[in-house]
Amino acid sequence: MTGSRLRTAAGRAAVVLLGLLATLAVAAPASAHVGGGAAGSDFDAALHSVSPELPGVAVRVLQFGDELEVVNDTGTELTVPGYSGEPYLRIGPDGVWRNALSPATYLNLDRYGRTAVPDDVDVVAAPRWEQVSTEPAYAWHDHRTHWMTQGQLPPVVAAAPDRSHTVAEWAVPMALGGTEVTVSGVLTWSPPPPGWLVWPVYVLLLTGTVAAGWLARSARPLGGVLALAAVASLYHALTTPVPPSTVSSHAGAIVAGLLPALLVLLAAGIGVRAALRQRGVLAGLMAVVVGWLLLVQGVPDVDVLWTAHALATGPQLLARAAVAVLVAVGLGLVIGGAGAARRFRDDARAVPSPAAG
Repeated sequence: MTGSRLRTAAGRAAVVLLGLLATLAVAAPASAHVGGGAAGSDFDAALHSVSPELPGVAVRVLQFGDELEVVNDTGTELTVPGYSGEPYLRIGPDGVWRNALSPATYLNLDRYGRTAVPDDVDVVAAPRWEQVSTEPAYAWHDHRTHWMTQGQLPPVVAAAPDRSHTVAEWAVPMALGGTEVTVSGVLTWSPPPPGWLVWPVYVLLLTGTVAAGWLARSARPLGGVLALAAVASLYHALTTPVPPSTVSSHAGAIVAGLLPALLVLLAAGIGVRAALRQRGVLAGLMAVVVGWLLLVQGVPDVDVLWTAHALATGPQLLARAAVAVLVAVGLGLVIGGAGAARRFRDDARAVPSPAAG
């Protein structure tokens, strides 16, 4: 086998391998998000204080206020009352226990409290405790921290939707041993970015990427897009918030969130190298693989493109820009990469061989 054929076979094998890995990575990013829900929202719930401070107890607001998470490593039991003051949760060294006779047990199962409450529920009856976890950590939809009316804006927001607003100041009572505790914060709303400003940018990213594959005279512009894609993919993965401590496999969720980005780095590196060496067919094939991986990362977060807040530990503008690259450039690489692979393959066939001469 000649060196040229060997390189071609190796390139095809790399494409097949990366395609298989991309398929395995499809379900990874969605499970890695905090709470596993939406990545963008116009609402946001910020935790202001835990009073008094409780060393060994970690309280976190998840999903823009949709969930509240408590991790109690103190060795002392922490209790959380329901909405009528009845016993609801016990979080301590023997795990998490939930009162089956508390209405909150059923109302908190759904984001909007639509779960039916059984007829035998009684807030004044003696608690009927049921263990729901063996770990001292629990996350639940606490309806005091988020807006409850689906499809309807708060009155203050509806009156002036072009401005940011404080919707409510919230507080959740708890008790650690005999110490009363108050967890407090604020729920805000912010207007989303104007469509006339951001959508042309998304369209430009898409059309520019497709043009790099279909119209550029060499594969190098496609290599530049691949480099941009690798940076955006890695940034998005590193700024995604840490998953809840209550997920079944915390370390596994982190690895699952990083897997597509690592595969993008590998495939983009091969593609950039091929583009610099003017191996347009391999660069195009790598672009298709990278584009698919970008869509795997970006589609679960697509709501970030039209909402005010994004689940990210870095600046909101960069978080939205990264998702725009994942979605728009990802789709553009799939289309443009296929065009580049076909076009440069046809160009190679059109060049006469030395033997023919």
